[in-house]
Amino acid sequence: MEKVFERLMYASRWIMAPIYLGLSLILFALAVKFFQEIFHVLPNIFTIGEVDLVLITLSLIDITLVGGLLIMVMFSGYENFVSQLDVGENSEKLNWLGKMDSGSLKNKVAASIVAISSIHLLKIFMNAENVSNDKIMWYLLIHITFVLSAFAMGYLDKITRK
Repeated sequence: MEKVFERLMYASRWIMAPIYLGLSLILFALAVKFFQEIFHVLPNIFTIGEVDLVLITLSLIDITLVGGLLIMVMFSGYENFVSQLDVGENSEKLNWLGKMDSGSLKNKVAASIVAISSIHLLKIFMNAENVSNDKIMWYLLIHITFVLSAFAMGYLDKITRK
């Protein structure tokens, strides 16, 4: 009975596989939004203001960072919690694939969140005349919280690995 229970519990890790596949659909949605924004800005490139172009560029960078975060979570999560990816030797293999454990994934996710938050905060600062001071203060406090959390997680990971 115990062996059957353990095998069933171990096999239940495959429930995560469709979730990681679902993240690839979100990645596709991000790509659609990315190119939608590019197709929206190109016809207006000569009439759009410099600040507006920078804000659009920051939004595109934001989407790119979120996409990279999704790929890290999809591949590393799948490899750490479901099964190893069988990528052939002749194909393009990501150099970090198979080397990122759940602790390093957690730190990379935290660093990515800080980077995404930084881009978002920069967008807020670029558009500060249209944002109230109390909202800017809250955005800044939230960003500082992300930074301190990422730093604390990295530091805890460092002292626990010794």
